[in-house]
Amino acid sequence: MALESRITQEEIKKEPEKPIDREKTCPLLLRVFTTNSGRHHRVDEFARGNVPSSELQIYTWMDATLKELTSLVKEVYPEARKKGTHFSFAIVYPDPRGKVYRLKDIGSTISGRKGADDSMTLQSQRFQIGDYLDIAITPPNRAPPLSTRMRPF
Repeated sequence: MALESRITQEEIKKEPEKPIDREKTCPLLLRVFTTNSGRHHRVDEFARGNVPSSELQIYTWMDATLKELTSLVKEVYPEARKKGTHFSFAIVYPDPRGKVYRLKDIGSTISGRKGADDSMTLQSQRFQIGDYLDIAITPPNRAPPLSTRMRPF
């Protein structure tokens, strides 16, 4: 039985992120879709040129952190400002092999608390201009849903 390394040459040669000069670099339009149900939108909601109705348009840069994006969303949704509100981030991108979209979980933040994903950037998660950002917002009185990859037992 042969074992393969899961580390690609690209990961080995990965360069550190270059800082972006926000004074000289034009921001990108980030199309953000939010839900208050604690679950991400279904990928079929992005099919055939359609998008969910809960769209926010944010001008930002590739070095924007999840914490920075959380604060921008909280400006628009006052109910998300409550301490303990959970924000789960995912990139929605077109599958290069077909006419479907894929969803990739990239991290989460919690309002009023520091977390491991706070300093994660769009660039570090291979976000590309044209991708969407989906944010599942869970109020503090409800636990975030278990990931579909995790078993509840």
